[in-house]
Amino acid sequence: MAAAAAAARAVVAAGNHGCLTTSYLFLHRPFSATRTNISRALRLNPNLNGWPRRRFTCRAVYNPEDVLIKEEGQLKTLDYRVFLVNHSGKKVSPWHDIPLRLGNGIYNFIVEIPKDTSAKMEVATDEPYTPIKQDTKKGKLRYHPYNINWNYGLLPQTWEDPSFANSDVDGALGDNDPVDVVEIGERQAKIGQILKVKPLAALAMIDEGELDWKIIAISLDDPRASIVNDIDDVEKHFPGTLTAIRDWFRDYKIPDGKPASRFGLGNKAANKDYALKVINETNESWAKLIKRSTPADNLSLV
Repeated sequence: MAAAAAAARAVVAAGNHGCLTTSYLFLHRPFSATRTNISRALRLNPNLNGWPRRRFTCRAVYNPEDVLIKEEGQLKTLDYRVFLVNHSGKKVSPWHDIPLRLGNGIYNFIVEIPKDTSAKMEVATDEPYTPIKQDTKKGKLRYHPYNINWNYGLLPQTWEDPSFANSDVDGALGDNDPVDVVEIGERQAKIGQILKVKPLAALAMIDEGELDWKIIAISLDDPRASIVNDIDDVEKHFPGTLTAIRDWFRDYKIPDGKPASRFGLGNKAANKDYALKVINETNESWAKLIKRSTPADNLSLV
């Protein structure tokens, strides 16, 4: 009965937001919303039967404040991994188990590559608990040819579906990864750190034929966060930054002998509303992936 009551509270919290794991709900103890618990919850409160289910997924919900960073292996080695764990030591997926939304237009952002570094760190989408690791090529660790000038990482609970042809971007297919974030604040973050951010704009990068969205955002702890709320504010308070981000991602593979990346949407950044549209669509794609209504192939759903 206690589990059912917890489920009822969870469903109530989720009801206004369409997805349990992206609601405002935070629990001190992770709660797994099983089908049985949800069914009991609906019996306990029949008024819940009309709440929107389209984006509901049965995942545990973790308060980012209660999640710790745990490193395994030696930095700059093939075995190095950065895990997220709860206070009991249980591993938590940065991709699947951290809520996307915090409410009031604020989102969680997980740092993969800290500002002013060059190691190509990324979430290992094919490994259990999807830790952050350094990418490799032919058995060697990969580095960008020069430092990235912003904190870079992912939005949890998003996925760019490789079977979805985006009509806004010449029918380009998703790159099979979570949505990327470029955080423009002045502070350098740490690998695995979870920042609260405001989305501001979006770049439709086309990387070797695949659509690879870049959401431009700012951390709430940045001194200018309160005055930057949309693309025009970025141009005003961070002049030249949108062009610099586009040019960085356009050219960063050229030293490796690859062609420059292209950009859709007229080669320009789209505004905040469009960025939120991208986030919502890719969150829905992630929900379908987790519910296995879309094939996962080699992706880890743990």
